[in-house]
Amino acid sequence: MSSNDSGLRYQADEKPPITIALGLGLQLTALSVSATILITTIIMRAAGQGEAYLAWAVFAAVAIGGAATILQALRLGRFGMSHVLMMGSSAAFIAVSIEALTAGGPAIFATLVVVSALFQFVVSDRLSLFRRILTPTVSGTVLMLIPVSVMSAVFNLLKDVPQGSPAIGAQLSALSTLLLICGITLKARGTLRLWAPVIGVFGGSAVAAAFGLYDTARVAEASWVGLPRVQWPGLDFGFGAAFWTLLPGFLLAAMIGAIRTISSAVAIQRVSWRRPRAVDFKAVQGAVAADGLSNLLSGLAGTAPNTSYTTGASLAQLTGVAARHVGIAAGAVFLALAFLPKALALMLAIPGPVFGAYLLIMIAMLFMVGVQVILQDGIDYRKSLIVGVAFWMGIGFQSGVIFPEFFSKFAGGFLNNGMTAGGLVAIIMTLFTEITEPRPSRTEVGFDQSALPGIREFLCEFAAGGGWDESMAHRLSAAGEEVLLALLRRDEGEEPSGRRRLVLLAKKEGGGAVLEFIAATGEEGNLEDQVALLGEQTEDDLLEHEVSLRLLRHLAASVRHQQYHGVDIVTVRVEPPRPASGGEA
Repeated sequence: MSSNDSGLRYQADEKPPITIALGLGLQLTALSVSATILITTIIMRAAGQGEAYLAWAVFAAVAIGGAATILQALRLGRFGMSHVLMMGSSAAFIAVSIEALTAGGPAIFATLVVVSALFQFVVSDRLSLFRRILTPTVSGTVLMLIPVSVMSAVFNLLKDVPQGSPAIGAQLSALSTLLLICGITLKARGTLRLWAPVIGVFGGSAVAAAFGLYDTARVAEASWVGLPRVQWPGLDFGFGAAFWTLLPGFLLAAMIGAIRTISSAVAIQRVSWRRPRAVDFKAVQGAVAADGLSNLLSGLAGTAPNTSYTTGASLAQLTGVAARHVGIAAGAVFLALAFLPKALALMLAIPGPVFGAYLLIMIAMLFMVGVQVILQDGIDYRKSLIVGVAFWMGIGFQSGVIFPEFFSKFAGGFLNNGMTAGGLVAIIMTLFTEITEPRPSRTEVGFDQSALPGIREFLCEFAAGGGWDESMAHRLSAAGEEVLLALLRRDEGEEPSGRRRLVLLAKKEGGGAVLEFIAATGEEGNLEDQVALLGEQTEDDLLEHEVSLRLLRHLAASVRHQQYHGVDIVTVRVEPPRPASGGEA
């Protein structure tokens, strides 16, 4: 895809003008800070907590969300991903959080949030072990279900006006917001497109103000600068019966949060580059690690757990700006709002119909990002079944029509959320598919050129066992050799850290073979991207080390390279040679 086709003005590593970065950062903040305040308020009030603790919890949630958003954009060490990934309070934790606060109080609630954060650190560190379950099919399905889980709330916002207000005011303000954003985005060129959401919100708010729907009293009453009194609840290390009863629900919510973060991290990468790139799973690990760190801080502060929001991907597609500087600006504004009650009130005073119309466009864009994630990974009848069943099961649970007499109370109503329920269905179906698959042939060799004879012998035996002829055995052996050489070449110059091993798995799939190479390698570029780029290079650009990649592209039907911290996984699909008709295919 060319840059022109992508419609992207600023990709992740480019720096837009400060006015654009700040303007888009304000838009993202307006969406995220409202959700963070709303979720935190719902949890604390439903659990019967006092106003002092509520004020502290909201302050801490906003401050931690802003800091975590900056961390996601910066990527410090193994934390963050260098993309625009907004962070804020997680709706997946609402039910279990209310139950924990009601049953055990703030201290046991804080302890459970800390433990769930530690679980997310484990998921981040060992993400490669979850790769067969947390697939693009699962991630894309979760992205498609996020709009389903919030759709009723969005539609309720369209009629969220003070009692006695004229209904026409809500209708006209929502309609004007919708028409301005869609009209400018569809027809505008250049800089104007970047400001379509802002123009839409301002225009809608102006219409709402004409009908008395803009809450100016809230802005007037708020102080300019302020901090709530510290209400730290402490941690409960008694680990009594209440803790163990509540722990499974928190771990399940943490897993759903990790899946949402993985989905968000994949989605933002898909829309952040003009030229399509393979997913950087090290960045995905960084996103989950930052999610875990923000939850650790949330637990220590005694406030609602965090998760990533997917508004960054939607806004990038809408405006054509995916620069990480937007994330830094959004996080800085988010963090500052925790200390500026009047500025916070200015955003929260935006009328519900205007906010709802804006969200309607954002979640529509997000739904299509989920579809793209699924399609770009390739889809067959198995993946189609998983996506279809999980999506409609998610809608069914969200609507409360699937055995509500049982599931509405199960795990504190945990499955009443369509994203959670559908995500679990997708995971279970994917896990079932993996468990029932025939076990692949396996060999383990040293990670060096001396392993070549062993790899050739293993692949020849695999071809013979699969009923293939000598030409397929030769193709498999050649593909295995080129992958090993390419991985070793990437590892040149690295200091060896102990005796490193290469695990090779081989299995039949359809009419072809799938080879999976698992190795500890260096930090060079992604093989999948390098193979894709070969078609755009001229012969003058051909270097000696590219010969293996060109041969690999000729031998393999597809190459997928997943890079994690400490391990690289290259999956190659090889099809049998076509019958000769003037030369081999």
